[in-house]
Amino acid sequence: MLFISTHAAAGQPVAAAVPVVGHVPSTGTVKMMHSVMVSMRDGIKLATDIYLPVTSDPTQRFPVILERTPYGKTQPSRSERTLNDPIPISRASIAEFFVRHGYAVVYQDCRGRYESEGVFVKYTSDGEDGYDTCAWIIEQPWSNGRIGTKGLSYAAHTQAALGSTSAPGVVAMFFDSGGFSNAYQGGIRQGGAFEMKQVTWAIKRAMESPGILSDKEKYDALASLDIEAWFRRVEQWQPGASPLSLAPEYEDYLFDQWRRGTFDDYWRQPGLYAEGYYSQFPAAATVHMSSWYDPYSRTACTNYAGLIAAGKGPACLILGPWTHGNRSQTFAGDVDFGPAATLDNNLAPDFLTLRLQWFDRYLKNDAQDNNDALPNVCIFVMGGGSGRKNVEGRMEHGGSWRVESGWPLQRARETAYYLHQDASLSTDMPQQEQAQLAYDYDPHWPVPTIGGAVTSGEPLMVGGAYDQRCGPGIFFCDASSAPLRERDDILVFQSATLNADVEITGAISAVLWISSDCIDTDFTVKLIDVYPPNADYPEGYEMILTDGIRRARYRDSWEQPEMMVPGTTYRVTVDAFPVSNVFKAGHKIRIDISSSNFPKFDCNPNTGAAEGVSGPVKVARNIVFCDSVRPSHVVLPIIPA
Repeated sequence: MLFISTHAAAGQPVAAAVPVVGHVPSTGTVKMMHSVMVSMRDGIKLATDIYLPVTSDPTQRFPVILERTPYGKTQPSRSERTLNDPIPISRASIAEFFVRHGYAVVYQDCRGRYESEGVFVKYTSDGEDGYDTCAWIIEQPWSNGRIGTKGLSYAAHTQAALGSTSAPGVVAMFFDSGGFSNAYQGGIRQGGAFEMKQVTWAIKRAMESPGILSDKEKYDALASLDIEAWFRRVEQWQPGASPLSLAPEYEDYLFDQWRRGTFDDYWRQPGLYAEGYYSQFPAAATVHMSSWYDPYSRTACTNYAGLIAAGKGPACLILGPWTHGNRSQTFAGDVDFGPAATLDNNLAPDFLTLRLQWFDRYLKNDAQDNNDALPNVCIFVMGGGSGRKNVEGRMEHGGSWRVESGWPLQRARETAYYLHQDASLSTDMPQQEQAQLAYDYDPHWPVPTIGGAVTSGEPLMVGGAYDQRCGPGIFFCDASSAPLRERDDILVFQSATLNADVEITGAISAVLWISSDCIDTDFTVKLIDVYPPNADYPEGYEMILTDGIRRARYRDSWEQPEMMVPGTTYRVTVDAFPVSNVFKAGHKIRIDISSSNFPKFDCNPNTGAAEGVSGPVKVARNIVFCDSVRPSHVVLPIIPA
């Protein structure tokens, strides 16, 4: 069942997928057991649906595919769709597909969600609950003791949680856009800031909770929330006076995670910190799939490298050009990457086939007709398109898949691009002994989030590749349609027009020499591909690639924050998520430096107040130095031509 060419050398393009050669014979009809209540170690029972093949031998045992989800075990998953059929497939249909190929399938509602008992506490109960569920599965008469796990987003986080507890029986894992390597550095917090998607996610999920669904008055009140109005006064929120006050269990965990600013033992729990438990993971074969506009690309890269270093089973890393879970789309946001961009027909005929082949190989140990494993690393290198507007109204950026032997790419050259006082960006070190640029950061007027690695942010923000220009429907742009580069609180640095293509593939970081008149503030960095003007885009197109943030109090330590002394110069490192993009000849490489990116991240009040605590805000006068003594720069992983 060849679905991708694994014979290409590292750095070579991927061959197109070929059709599956036949199917495993059907095992007959499907037996389904609904809402079996499985006891956890504390006596709480979790609702579990079980799908089994019906065969002539009632004693036959099967390998088991497990998914643990907070989104409803009987609800369709929005990402279970194909290029040819955009309507999501039900979980029951997914289960039937695998059952007819010789698997038992188990779906389970997470604690406190839908039909399961207990109180929902986001992420931190999933380690023990996942372990207990696996221990129960391997004892069942229909189980052969071999478990494969799967799932998108939260259902990937639950996989990492049970993996961190050495859950028994697990031999294959398929992480799709999640599985926290370190939730403190991506998913809940990042660079010391809090990810506000946790709020918008909680509001939506609270409306599905039993306490809200059983109370029409509360449901109607939550459904009619003016979320924009709430987000314009975030500095006033407190427990009992927040958009989640009608759902106390959701409000409690939200403020608990928001206020835990330091990296302490809470963040080192299973379910939040896989990288602390790699040595305890099962020796399972793993796939780590994410995308450049997904909040979990760093997680995927870290887990892939970490489990390999820990000597665990075979591992594969897949990084596409998509937003969160949208692997069957050619576009992300306002940019199209062409027909090569989808998983369908490129990496496999479709996502179901890809997972079936992976599980057949490592869960069934079935090498027959499946001798070609996934390559170690398969990345989509963005860029190379026309830059014109297609018939759907999206900018054509293009790109192609490429096989690599590992991650990060060993041939990448970490290259410093220096920030200059004249707003240029180059590999030349600044010559001036004294040079700086300053701006005022006002927490009441933050830089708006326009695309990037965002999910679950509706109706305030969406992920994807977008022109960095204000417009209708963009929160905090209000009536403006101006490009972000015209704001006074953004420092813009651009390279000269490129004479040749430049590929950047890997993680991005900025080393900034800074000062402020406040004791705490934030610094943000954004990497942008600047297109020259054309007939469709007369002012060019300024496409976001990746971004990052650093809260200054954590500049030297995540465990022991320290406030700044106003007017003192400090060195701050800002890490952005990985990316792969070819800047074409005629384009420019651009770096934006500022102090906010809202509502992706919470706004620093500049006062040194405790995290997540309401109170007054101050306007900060922030300085970035760009001279020979304090040479602020970004480090870009350049791939030799």
